Amino acid sequence: MLSQYARHRGQDERPIRYFAQDESRFGLHTLMGRLITACGIKPIGQWQWLFKAFWLYGAVEPATGESFFLQFSHVDTECYQRFLNEFSNAYPDSLNVLQVDNGRFHKGKALVVPENIILLFQPPYCPELNPIERLWEHLKASLKWAAFKTLDQLQVKIDQLLAELTPQVIASLTGYSFILDALSALNTV
Repeated sequence: MLSQYARHRGQDERPIRYFAQDESRFGLHTLMGRLITACGIKPIGQWQWLFKAFWLYGAVEPATGESFFLQFSHVDTECYQRFLNEFSNAYPDSLNVLQVDNGRFHKGKALVVPENIILLFQPPYCPELNPIERLWEHLKASLKWAAFKTLDQLQVKIDQLLAELTPQVIASLTGYSFILDALSALNTV
């Protein structure tokens, strides 16, 4: 796909931007983590088994730390289509390469990928290759042992955590050296 774009590059001078994209579930079920206790003392923490949740769709640009997030109640092709349309409208002046996993909804027959987006599918079963996974870990680390009574309370907390994210933090979490090296080589061509 990029080679097709490169052939037309002389006619189209839009910059190429690379984003890592994924979805993550955030719910009322308590995320358990390590607690520091005295030797031989079993850690005690409050937890709940509620399974109400929402999904955060996100895209981050490792080179700059720029980010784009939307919340949805579930994951399917229709929600992903809305995400792609909103993302396309947010970055209309560039050709946006989105690295995605092989979720069925990323390849749905009804999915219409906007003209300024190219989906770059990573190998199956390799979430560690997608830099946004480290951002999800960072966000969820702040939620360990937290118990929220309602999804609204959890959404407020997620909104607060997203507002606190700076481009520098996002770039430091997602800027894998092999990706940044490839992007710098692309920009010199």
